[in-house]
Amino acid sequence: MNPSGLDALYAFGVATVVAAVLTPVTMRLARRVGAVDQPSERGLSARATPLLGGLAIFAAVLVAGLLWLPDVTHAVHRHGRLISDAVHWHGVLIAAALIVLVGAFDDRFDLHPLAKLLGQIAAAIIAERYGVVVREITLPLIGALHFPNAGPTLTLVWLVGMMNVVNFSDGVDGLAAGVCAIIAGAFAVIAFDLGQNAAGVLAALTAGAALGFLLHNFHPASSFMGDCGANLLGLLMGTIAVTGDLKTTASVAFALPLILLAVPFLDTTFVVLKRLKYGRPVYVADAEHFHHRMARIGLSVRRSVIYLYAWTLMLAGLALALRFVPYSNHHGRLNLGWSLVMLAYGVIVALASIYLVYLLEIVKFRGRAAWLASRRDTSAAAPPPGSTATRVDQPPRRASGGRRG
Repeated sequence: MNPSGLDALYAFGVATVVAAVLTPVTMRLARRVGAVDQPSERGLSARATPLLGGLAIFAAVLVAGLLWLPDVTHAVHRHGRLISDAVHWHGVLIAAALIVLVGAFDDRFDLHPLAKLLGQIAAAIIAERYGVVVREITLPLIGALHFPNAGPTLTLVWLVGMMNVVNFSDGVDGLAAGVCAIIAGAFAVIAFDLGQNAAGVLAALTAGAALGFLLHNFHPASSFMGDCGANLLGLLMGTIAVTGDLKTTASVAFALPLILLAVPFLDTTFVVLKRLKYGRPVYVADAEHFHHRMARIGLSVRRSVIYLYAWTLMLAGLALALRFVPYSNHHGRLNLGWSLVMLAYGVIVALASIYLVYLLEIVKFRGRAAWLASRRDTSAAAPPPGSTATRVDQPPRRASGGRRG
């Protein structure tokens, strides 16, 4: 059975409702088992917040996936070439269940980074064994690149990388959930246009699950998704990109996921490079993410997140325009009018991106010391244990939001 666009809408709606309804249940569970994030100096949250919101996201994905994802999408051949291997979508749900389990244990017991990495690799291997494999990609102006032997290895690197990218970006109320909802929604539209309907349904229900959780996660957040949610969304986003876009022969196939994922990728890249520059372990959290820098220049948490949403929406609009605007015909001949429109929009997006990166990464702000002082004052003024926050002399169990990024 090949799902339809209506199936994707149903899956989106059901996933949204399930995640929204079950998140309060995960909040009570988190408090009962002690999976609660405590305020920290590098964090932007001033109160204790339950983790394990990723369990609600997973429940939403599981329910909608079992209802509207086909068990198997058979191999697709075009012009005598293999375009898409058979994908066992229920196997992808098994991989998702594993990474959620690993993440939940990490949220409660603070697993060693190596144990967490091994869990990510295991989940990626399961997804790869069930058909999530890159066999070829098409680069603009270059053509198709085939990976007859290296495909599984590249897929594992991609999926593990995506899990960590989303995990690193999950550092402030509503950021990871909102950005993933926007990106997954754009992926759904593109996947259906490319005939990858099952991947489109997966993208739609991922967007719905993230959106439903966002109702409880937008600032001031009452729930954090934790590592179980961030790793789950990373695995799903990586799977969607592989099965819904990277395998296609479209001329912009490889560019689209890179454009859509630019914000979390840039954030992670700058943070990792800075940690390497100063000789710090990559997995040790700091306060150098985009949202931390926005806070240091005086932006509120809500405004910082909205700016990052807007940046993601601009990039999503560019990706959709590259797919749908008729700037060239089937023979590759450019339409001057539409090409100028695309060029103008591309320049606007590029300039906005360059400005934001310059503003947040290169310019040094004098407000850093004042910001740190204000965070210390907030922690010192927190009420005693048993209320909604913890004392400053109580060591935080986790970094911000249950997130090590």
